[in-house]
Amino acid sequence: MLREIKIELGFDLIELGHGIRLSLMPGIQKMFDAGEVRFTSLHNFCPLPIEVMTASPDCYKFSAASLAERERAIKQTFQTIDFATRLNAPFVVLHLGQVNMPPITDQLIELAKTGKYLSRKYVRLKIRAVQKRERLAPAYLQRVKDCLGRIIEYAASKNVRIALESRRGYEEIPSERELPGLLDGTNGAQVGYWHDFGHSQIKENLGFIDHAAWLRLIGPRALGCHVQDCIWPAKDHEAPFTGAVDFEKLIPLLPTNCLFVWEMSPNKTADAIRRSVQTWKERFGE
Repeated sequence: MLREIKIELGFDLIELGHGIRLSLMPGIQKMFDAGEVRFTSLHNFCPLPIEVMTASPDCYKFSAASLAERERAIKQTFQTIDFATRLNAPFVVLHLGQVNMPPITDQLIELAKTGKYLSRKYVRLKIRAVQKRERLAPAYLQRVKDCLGRIIEYAASKNVRIALESRRGYEEIPSERELPGLLDGTNGAQVGYWHDFGHSQIKENLGFIDHAAWLRLIGPRALGCHVQDCIWPAKDHEAPFTGAVDFEKLIPLLPTNCLFVWEMSPNKTADAIRRSVQTWKERFGE
């Protein structure tokens, strides 16, 4: 896996995702120790908790009402931070949980797909969802903040930085309204933002945000990005420059030292990925 990413696809640095099983870690560690690979980041939870059968970054939530679930999420995050330390990866990327409410994002996507984008039904569903989320969110957000405090303290002791990822679903935490406050309430040197181009484009397509306006606000706090394109309204994890994401407009809104991590659908071919990397280099340099 690592040799294919490095040799066949040409990436110098690698993010380990949330589907990496514990049984793979010795081989990964061996390649790192031999100087064959370098890592940008680990995506929580990495490795995958042994009791979880498929890749699931949201298998345990910091927002959960259950104390036992929150404690398990924190413990697994500590393990991810420990592996990041062993692999000299500077960042751990987190999902934070969600507000327990009837899911709205996929309903809106289906309406958009069937020609009912911004119809009366669409707008009515969206407004009700916003009202419900705003009413329910504070309790979930407080649980997230309590967990984050412990995680950030542990990460600081290991010299690892925590990155809070932008989310695809409106039900998920943090929303764009919540994220600046979350960052303001933490150790600024230890925590930053991780931008996902596909997630934010879906939010724009559904009428929740303006992608460029959001990046103008939050971009200076970005540590890294998941690079993927999005075909309207919500087919993400596409190769860059094959969808609707306006990279030329968005990239200048990010810091010059921002990390760009390709996060592709498994069905993308090596040729499609290589072409997207070549186009990226032509337009933005290395």
